[in-house]
Parts: sequence; C-alpha cells; structure tokens
Amino acid sequence: MYQLILTTCPDKAVATMIAEHLVNEKLAACVNLIPGLTSIYSWEGELRKGTEIQLLIKTEERLFTQLNNEINRLHPYEVVEIIALNIQQGDENYLNWISNTLK
Repeated sequence: MYQLILTTCPDKAVATMIAEHLVNEKLAACVNLIPGLTSIYSWEGELRKGTEIQLLIKTEERLFTQLNNEINRLHPYEVVEIIALNIQQGDENYLNWISNTLK
C-alpha cells in the first residue's frame, strides 16, 4: 500500500536535509516542501505559535518503520509529527513510479 507521510520542520535547511536523505536512501520516491506553514499548538502547558515547513513524503507502507526511524534520528524536535495516510487511489503510472523508485 502506498502512503503519504506528513511531517513538519523548523526551517528550510532541516527540511531539505531530511528530504534529500529520504530520497537518497530510497525510503521516499518524492518529498514536497511547503514553506510558510503556521502552527499553533500546546507544548509543556503553554500555547505556542511558530512557522514551519510541511513535508509531503510519498512512499510505501512497508518502509514506514525505517522512514519513521530516520526522520526521528535526523530531526531536531523532541517530539516529531509523523503521520501516515494510506493512499486509497492514484494514477497507475505515478504509483508504479513510486514503487520503481524505492528500495
């Protein structure tokens, strides 16, 4: 099954480093970086607000554990947002490209 993994990063340097690592290691076929995200969240009992970069990571479910471990290893946050969404449908050619790109 194909997955779209969501995570956020504090800045472009961290986002680019994680994205390039995941693609180079063939854990992700593609990673989109979306800048300008504003996050409002509760942390240690306080309301916080910050600017982040959203990563959209295209992969397969079988690689989730390894991908999750790599993001956590490389990421500066104490608690990293890593959410997997199963892709129910997609263009056959695009989905085949994902499979052929991964390890």
